[in-house]
Amino acid sequence: MWKGVIEEYRKFLPVSDKTPAVTLKEGNTPLIFACHISSLIGDDIEVYLKYEGLNPSGSFKDRGMTMAISKALEEGSKVVMCASTGNTSASAAAYSAKAGLKCVVLIPEGNIALGKLSQALIHGSKVIAIKGNFDDALELVKEITKKYPITLVNSLNPYRIEGQKTGSFEICDVLGDAPEFHAIPVGNAGNITAYWKGYKEYKAAGISRKLPRMLGFQAEGAAPIVLGHPVKEPKTIATAIKIGNPASWKQAEGARDESNGLIDMVSDDEILAAYKILASKEGVFVEPASATSVAGILKLAKKGFFKNVKGRIVCVLTGHGLKDPERAIASISKPVSLEPKTDAILEEIGL
Repeated sequence: MWKGVIEEYRKFLPVSDKTPAVTLKEGNTPLIFACHISSLIGDDIEVYLKYEGLNPSGSFKDRGMTMAISKALEEGSKVVMCASTGNTSASAAAYSAKAGLKCVVLIPEGNIALGKLSQALIHGSKVIAIKGNFDDALELVKEITKKYPITLVNSLNPYRIEGQKTGSFEICDVLGDAPEFHAIPVGNAGNITAYWKGYKEYKAAGISRKLPRMLGFQAEGAAPIVLGHPVKEPKTIATAIKIGNPASWKQAEGARDESNGLIDMVSDDEILAAYKILASKEGVFVEPASATSVAGILKLAKKGFFKNVKGRIVCVLTGHGLKDPERAIASISKPVSLEPKTDAILEEIGL
């Protein structure tokens, strides 16, 4: 039986016998072969989807949150706090509820998907909307947690990165080695940092033989790393990566450079196109930000990046589509309304 990432990868994590493993059995998410997307990339490329939306709270954040909350509990904390565009708040709320800790969440007013907001609220967290963006919220959280006995559980918390790196372990365990390429959305940049750390640790331990090239992708309207400067007012439909000044900026650049990879940007139109392909061709429903990794490799393929290249690409899909149901409904045609008659239904479906 799967025990959660702390117990499964204990020897790679900064835990001891005194660390209470606060777990919702996160991790062990499927690695799905994407037949249609593979055909769009190249004849000698296999694309796999690491579907992190099947974690307990519906996103990859659970990998890091099990560590952050477990260590907060071990250290005697009573209150945790985070800034969030949605997924961090949902995960922090769920794991805090499990641990019996109070959770306080700062969100940018009007910029959080309702699916995520509902999670934070139902788990009993104190949710405060501020008149500003994510970066403003994070600055407030940093200031408050420095002055008061409250544990910060954003990805600035090093235990978050430690937990999130377990995703790379799982990929290597399933494939038998690291892939040639690893594509991932980049928002606050903690996840690309974590995956690269994990790949390096598995190789150092002799479990895998090679390292992937890291391919990070930001949204055009929120691409500070690509542009080389903070974006004061980030704009994108991919709210989970709508961040103008990433906390793990330098670490993300390190992962890019060490792996001989890249960090590029994709448009909202490219994100939505990938979002629809994932749902209609691969049967995988993700939130828009998750589709950024697929949008990115499709963009690179059109430029010939994968020409004459053999190997495997793993695309991390960071969150479930039910996180943002409004976007799905807005992206498709509404149901047809008919009289309850067989003939009318057959005519509509072309029979």
